[in-house]
Amino acid sequence: MSETLTHDILALLGRQKRADDSLAFSNGEDPIFASPWRVGRAGSAALGAVGLAVSDLWRLKTGRPQSVSIDRHAAAASLRSNTYVMQNGKKPVSWDPLAGHYKTADNRTMFLHTNHPHHREGALRIAGAKEATREALAEAVAKWKGQDIEDAIAAGNCVGGLSRGRAEWNAHPHGIAVAKLPLLDIVKIGDAPPQPLPKGDRPLSGIRAFDLTRVLAGPTSGRVLAENGADVLHVAAPHLPYQTEILMDTGHGKRCAWIDLRESAGVETMKGLLKDADIFTQGYRPGTLAARGFSPEQVAALRPGIVCVAICAYGHEGPWAARRGFDSIVQNVTGLAATQGSLEAPRNLPVQALDYIAGYLAALGAMVGLARRAEQGGSWLVRVSLVQVAHWLASLGTIDGSAGLKDIADAELAGMLMESDGPFGRLRHLKPVIQMSDTPCFYARPAEPLGTSPARWAA
Repeated sequence: MSETLTHDILALLGRQKRADDSLAFSNGEDPIFASPWRVGRAGSAALGAVGLAVSDLWRLKTGRPQSVSIDRHAAAASLRSNTYVMQNGKKPVSWDPLAGHYKTADNRTMFLHTNHPHHREGALRIAGAKEATREALAEAVAKWKGQDIEDAIAAGNCVGGLSRGRAEWNAHPHGIAVAKLPLLDIVKIGDAPPQPLPKGDRPLSGIRAFDLTRVLAGPTSGRVLAENGADVLHVAAPHLPYQTEILMDTGHGKRCAWIDLRESAGVETMKGLLKDADIFTQGYRPGTLAARGFSPEQVAALRPGIVCVAICAYGHEGPWAARRGFDSIVQNVTGLAATQGSLEAPRNLPVQALDYIAGYLAALGAMVGLARRAEQGGSWLVRVSLVQVAHWLASLGTIDGSAGLKDIADAELAGMLMESDGPFGRLRHLKPVIQMSDTPCFYARPAEPLGTSPARWAA
C-alpha cells in the first residue's frame, strides 16, 4: 500500500511509475503509534516519493537510477523528530505551558498556540486573562462563545482554532474549498531554457536553495535538500520570533544567515542571492512576500529557471487562505484531533504529521521542479499546505489505533539516532530516514544558530 500511495503522490506532479523504479518498505504497518490515523503509511509514502525524486535527479546526472528503501518505524518516528533531540544530554523545552485546549462558554473546545511571545501575549490580551497563568486563561476563555473567540483570535493576528468534528469541518466554507485542491501541485510560472543539473558526487551537488521559512514544515524541506547535497542558506531576521530548539532538529546541513527585509539593504541582498539560486522556499501566508517584491512571478523574472516553493497553513484558496496557523491548530479545526480523542476531549496526534509531511512534499516538489527545468526548461511554482496534508491524511481512513506504540522502543530507536558536535554543543538527533543505494543521505555540517553565517552562497 505504501508503494501505491507513493506513486499516487508522484502522479500529482506528473511523474509516472517507471519500470526501473526500485522502492522497498520494511518494518510493519500501522498502527505504529497509538493513533487512528495512518501516520506510518502517510509518512513512509511521502518519504518514498522523495527518494524516487532523488533517484530521478541522479539518473539525469549519471544515467543510472538508485534503489530506495524506507523503514516504516523510522518514517513514523521522523514525524515527531523534534521530540528526540537532546542537547548536551538534556531535552530542550519547546512548548509554552499555556498552549493547549480550553473550554468555552458554549462547551466548545478552543486550542490556543502560544509558543511565540507575541502570540502568547495576544491570546492573554484578547481572551481577557487577568494574569499569565493557565488557570487565568482558562477562566477567561470560559466566558467566550467558541465561534466568537476563534474569530477574535484570528482578527487579532494570533493563532488558535476551535476543535471540530470531521463532518463540521467538511461542511465549513474553507473545508469545502480545500477539498477541491490536490495534495500538492506544480505550475509553470515563467519561461527559461533547459538547465542541466550541476556536476558533483551527490544528487543535489551545486544546487543553491534559499530557505526563507520558520518553525517546522519549511525548515524540514530545507533539511531534506541539504541531506542530498544542496547548499541550503536558511534566512531569518533578528526581529522575528524563532524557537531556537527547532533548529536543533531542522538545521542540520544548512548555514543560517540574517536578512532584514524592512531595510532596503536587506531587500537588495536577498535579490542578489536569488539571482544565483536554484530553489526559493518560503513559508509565509499567501501574498505576504509579494508585498515586498518577492512573489513567485517576481522571483522568476529576477531569476529565470528558479523553482519556487510556497508552504502555508491553510492553502492558497478559500476564506481562510490568509489565516495564521500551525500543525496543532490545523489538527484541531479539521477534526483530526477530535478523532484522535473525542469532540468533548480532543487530543492532538502523537506526531506532527502535517508539518513534517508538508516539509517532505515541499522538498519533493522542489526536486521535481529541478528535473522539469533540466528536461523542459521554465520556472516553476510548487504549492503545499498543512491543511491539504490534513485532508489527504483523513482520506486514507482510520484504523483501531489502540495497539500502537506510545513511542519506539529504546533499543530500536538507538539505531535511528546519531550525534553531531557543533555550535549548539553535542546534539543527539534522528538520522536521515531515506536510504539511497549509491549516494547515502548525510549532513555535511552540524546545525548552527540563526545568523551564524554570512548571507552569501558557499561557493
